[in-house]
Amino acid sequence: MQYLARVGTPEGAVVEQLHQASDAHALRQDLQRKGLHVFEVRPRRAVGLAMPQRRLRRRIAPQRFLVFNQELAALLAAGLPLLQTLDLMLERLREPLFREVLTDVRERVASGEELSAAFAVHGDLFPRLYPPSLKAGERTGDLEKVIRRFIRYLQLLLDARKRVVSALVYPAVLVCLSAVMVLIMTGYVVPRFSVFYADLDAELPLITRVTMSIGAFLQENWWILLLAVVGAVWGLRRFARTPAGRIVVDGWKLRLPILGPVFHRFGVSEFTRSLATLLDGGLPLVPSLEISIQAVGNAWLRDRLEPVVQRVREGKALYAALEQTGALEDIAVGMVKVGETTGALGTMLTNVSDFVDQEVEIRMARLLTLVEPLMLVVMGVIVALLLISVYLPMFSVLGQVR
Repeated sequence: MQYLARVGTPEGAVVEQLHQASDAHALRQDLQRKGLHVFEVRPRRAVGLAMPQRRLRRRIAPQRFLVFNQELAALLAAGLPLLQTLDLMLERLREPLFREVLTDVRERVASGEELSAAFAVHGDLFPRLYPPSLKAGERTGDLEKVIRRFIRYLQLLLDARKRVVSALVYPAVLVCLSAVMVLIMTGYVVPRFSVFYADLDAELPLITRVTMSIGAFLQENWWILLLAVVGAVWGLRRFARTPAGRIVVDGWKLRLPILGPVFHRFGVSEFTRSLATLLDGGLPLVPSLEISIQAVGNAWLRDRLEPVVQRVREGKALYAALEQTGALEDIAVGMVKVGETTGALGTMLTNVSDFVDQEVEIRMARLLTLVEPLMLVVMGVIVALLLISVYLPMFSVLGQVR
């Protein structure tokens, strides 16, 4: 659990620091052993801006945060002090939530806190990787370089998300349009023909009777079906908001026939790229693992990776701990093993991310190639069956008249 500790340093400064600990008492003892005077230790969840709860659930837009870090790195590279840099950025910032947060960050830095600790207080609004990255830069004395590394990480992550979303838009539109067309045919067009055939008093073929029954059911019970769909969606969303429900729902996503492997590889890429960024920034392996696993968006995959931290802490090699989870493919585990053996783990993790991203791009290209003809064939068959079921009795009646 994360705690915010307000401590006094041997130099006489009073600062607030974010720490990970099993409980508040253990953290207090650890800080005292380091020669710090502990004024207060409180859970991180109790910390936040004095703003409405609905705003606390919001996050800073990733694109806006990317631009912010690009400007921050440029100003630091120009040699400006950190406080003056934050003042200049506040002058140009117009987004109310971001401006309020950055104002609080500036005040905390001015009171003696580190920039990483000031951003960590508002961690729910920013990527989880950001405060630890800043902490690594503060330790090494090269904050600007670490920020540029984080910028590169964020750019790659946003590009990967854009490719996945863009590839999914077209199939989603086709499926929605197809479903709407089928509903209109069965719920509106088919019942009109059923009235016509009722007046003919002729025996209808089986396919026509089935189609007419479906159309009549939809026309009479559409509001029940609508309520059932809305209730199911609402219940699923409520279930997905619980920790256990989120794991179950995200596990379902990974089992989807075509998209499941894409979502799985994207989650692996999030983990390996986050871990590579933190390790290259100078953070130890175990804290980097804790942060990187929490940066994974898929809850099922995150749950599978969490035991890796304890196994590595107990002395097991990273590749062996990852292999035991079954979350990564053999080739990715092999690349991690090579990185550990050669002492270039960060580089190999980056290579794993690039390899997985390339696989995602290839799979999405194949999906786009297959989805259009497949949807056309499926919709052609459905429409053909509907037309046959509607017009077949008419041909039979015309044949009897002749």
